[in-house]
Amino acid sequence: MVGSSHEALHWVFQKDPALLTRAFQKVLHVPFPEPRDFAVLNADVTEIEPVERRVDTLMRVETDEAAYLLVVEAQGKKDEKKRGSWPYYLSYLYEKYRCEPVLVVITQNSATARWAAQPIRRGLPGWDSMTVRPLVIGPDNVPVIANEREAERDVPLAVLSAMTHGRGAGAAAILEPLACALRTVDGDSAAVFGQLIESCLGDSRAKDLWRDLMSEIRYFFNNPVAEKVREEGRVEGREEGRAEARSEITLEILEWRGISVSDAVRERVLSCADPDQLKTWSQRAVHVTRAEDLFAGDGA
Repeated sequence: MVGSSHEALHWVFQKDPALLTRAFQKVLHVPFPEPRDFAVLNADVTEIEPVERRVDTLMRVETDEAAYLLVVEAQGKKDEKKRGSWPYYLSYLYEKYRCEPVLVVITQNSATARWAAQPIRRGLPGWDSMTVRPLVIGPDNVPVIANEREAERDVPLAVLSAMTHGRGAGAAAILEPLACALRTVDGDSAAVFGQLIESCLGDSRAKDLWRDLMSEIRYFFNNPVAEKVREEGRVEGREEGRAEARSEITLEILEWRGISVSDAVRERVLSCADPDQLKTWSQRAVHVTRAEDLFAGDGA
């Protein structure tokens, strides 16, 4: 399905189109009318000339006020050719659909985000014939959602957070809370979101950590006993398994960050069966400079 971060960054909006308008409000703080309906359109903007032009994702959004075209472009690095093609896309699409086009650029790179946000001006100096102002979603304005409850409140937004921060230091803080939050959606959606996130992770250890988390999620959805626990709301047995997984994740985060783990620290983490305590340690593992600092403030 999705084989690269470029594809994943814009495909997530096809999986959940409403996520894009929520991103306008929660990430970009841009007012957008409440959508009534979404439709994913053909992304081909080629004319008669034999020059292929294609946007990454194109969606039509119906609101009570008007219809809009959301043109989503995933951008991995600066590309000055885009400053010519983006105005073309918007003009062509407006002429074809007679709907106001809105250009949204999504990236994992802060420098690329700053470049993409610069207005594109065409015309005389001081008298623009055309001005294009992209809306940019990137690591500088998408929050790091490292809290399990917050991730559960809006799973797609937490997925977007993991994807945009997937190549940065904040990735590790997001993965475990998000894995827990994915248990609250259906199994098919969890699998799709899991693949999208993996495509956007830049560090091999982060990918290994995420694959381990996804293995636990697949067990949770596919194992008959786990399914019964989930449906009936019982937690016996599952909490023990989650505690074991969380202790291993805590140690993996430290190792991923290159922090040495002594036998004493490893034994204390692995022998802990308190889910709340393990959750605290896994969150601290993202920030501490020594493994022993996991236990700071916990007492002897």
